[in-house]
Amino acid sequence: MENIIQMNPSKWVSEDLLMSLTSMTKHMIQHARRTYWMEGREYRHVAPDLNPKQNSAIMYNRHEIDNWVERQRPAIRRRISA
Repeated sequence: MENIIQMNPSKWVSEDLLMSLTSMTKHMIQHARRTYWMEGREYRHVAPDLNPKQNSAIMYNRHEIDNWVERQRPAIRRRISA
């Protein structure tokens, strides 16, 4: 018999887990972080000594990112010419 492990992610998740939960690519996450997301709301730098630097690990607020996805406008349909 196989053991099944079910995990409930917390509010703040790593980039790898965010990619698994949302199906976003690494490039899409990076672009959104640099362009649209606010540090402290959608993401934050974290460090064990509680003094993060710009190159510290990044954690993502999955609830705020889900809200950001929900606010997206519908895609504009394009005409396909034959």
